[in-house]
Amino acid sequence: MSDPLISSIKVSGSAMQAQAMRLRVISENLANAQSTGMTAGSDPFRRKTISFGAELDKVSGVDLVAIKKISVDPSDFKLEFQPGNPAANAAGYVKLPNVNSIIEMADMREANRSYESNLQVVKQTREMISMTIDLLRSGN
Repeated sequence: MSDPLISSIKVSGSAMQAQAMRLRVISENLANAQSTGMTAGSDPFRRKTISFGAELDKVSGVDLVAIKKISVDPSDFKLEFQPGNPAANAAGYVKLPNVNSIIEMADMREANRSYESNLQVVKQTREMISMTIDLLRSGN
């Protein structure tokens, strides 16, 4: 097994882990898309975002994908007139989360495609390693 092949698996594996975490963050955003505050005028759920960076793997010397930060989206909350809602302020408006389901679904689709692409790299690399082992066996 050559070092570039193993490095390829490491890089793709780290990218898959990062995209899996991205999917968890997106799922949390979607699950809380309608969550209001608990008391009158209180803030609802705030959308979370995730950013990635490179992290050097000292053993292999390659840059792996790492989660740099999970933070919150500072954009404004939506206001909706619901005077009977316990979370409504004195004017009857309820703050709704700053989660846009269409954006979350697009992000989910992108994360899923990235995950699948990296999975394909791992599968093809494993196949190349297996073929290399078979060639070495038949050569002896």
